[in-house]
Amino acid sequence: MPEIMKNEVITKILDIGLIPTFYNENLETTKKIVEACAQGGAKVVEFTNRGALAYQLFSELVKWRNKTLSNVILGAGTILEPATAALYLNSGANFIVGPVFNAEVAKICNRRKTLYVPGCCTPSEISNAEEMGAEIIKVFPAKVVGPEFIKDVLGPCPWSRLMPSGGVEATRESIFLWIKAGVAALNMGSDLISKDLVKAGDFEGIKKKVEECIRWVKEARKA
Repeated sequence: MPEIMKNEVITKILDIGLIPTFYNENLETTKKIVEACAQGGAKVVEFTNRGALAYQLFSELVKWRNKTLSNVILGAGTILEPATAALYLNSGANFIVGPVFNAEVAKICNRRKTLYVPGCCTPSEISNAEEMGAEIIKVFPAKVVGPEFIKDVLGPCPWSRLMPSGGVEATRESIFLWIKAGVAALNMGSDLISKDLVKAGDFEGIKKKVEECIRWVKEARKA
């Protein structure tokens, strides 16, 4: 598969406005979830590093993606330190996401010309991450700060691209609140890819939910 450039990843995220994020320990289930997200319009997906087999699963997922869904951008989430970032980058991660900001992870991603989306929760953290080249900031945990925090940060720093995570619900009301506050995109996990849908094998349900949320993002941007 041709290398996906950093600018292409950024453009896709900003255009779609939604990154589904999840972890599942079963490779076949993971493939079906990614496929459902892609069919629903989310061609940028984050697989989180949260299980003992996460790295091996991700490596196999990338190989499958290269053969089956070459237009899907795959990122690795919950990356806390540079060694883990390097591991996932070497396995083909198109972007790296973390719950916190780590300057050493930023350096590795910058060296590899790969997007790093660090987790920040204060204006100072956001500013420090941007100084290290972060183009998109994951506001985490978003439920602690709320949409008003986004407005307050963008007032003096309108250039910041903020993406709330851990507090965005898969409802029209929640999505409208965050989009109207000025976020660049949304990072959605279990509220979008629910355990009930996965357990039931209802991948069509996941697809429809993703479609619905992306539609609300577009509607909110136009409103």
